[in-house]
Amino acid sequence: MKYERFEDLPVWKAAIELAVRVYNLTKDKFFSQSGDLKSQIRRSSLSVSNNISEGFERGSTAELLYFLYISRGSCGETRSMLIFSEQFPEAAHLKSEISSLKSLAESCSRQIRAWADNLQNSDIKGQRHLNEQVRAVYEGNKRREAFEKQLEETLRKARPQDYPDEKE
Repeated sequence: MKYERFEDLPVWKAAIELAVRVYNLTKDKFFSQSGDLKSQIRRSSLSVSNNISEGFERGSTAELLYFLYISRGSCGETRSMLIFSEQFPEAAHLKSEISSLKSLAESCSRQIRAWADNLQNSDIKGQRHLNEQVRAVYEGNKRREAFEKQLEETLRKARPQDYPDEKE
């Protein structure tokens, strides 16, 4: 599936949910202590969706990858602070929500990693580099690969004796 807007990306939607839920969690009195835990966990959780959107809008695969890895790092930072928070007896009443948020942050991280892995294996450099000539070559290569695969399957069916290593 091709996404035209970052707002349609499932991982961006999950990242927004993470930030909203972290903001709601940090309204609790536990986070009103001195120090900047509240501010830092809010910033890191919001950074996940912000970096996804910034990378998406940049127009090149290399830049998107760069921002996806920053976003993934923010998932880890958020998770780390949630783990830190749950160590305090004063946060015991938040245990269930913290556990749920850690799972959500980990899910975002896995989705980002899968997307980044897919992009790294892509031969498209991104929208900014995708002119008509590059697009035509890319589409031609995809059609050629599909034809070659179909031809190979047809030959295997027509002449199974030429492929003795395969089991029927």
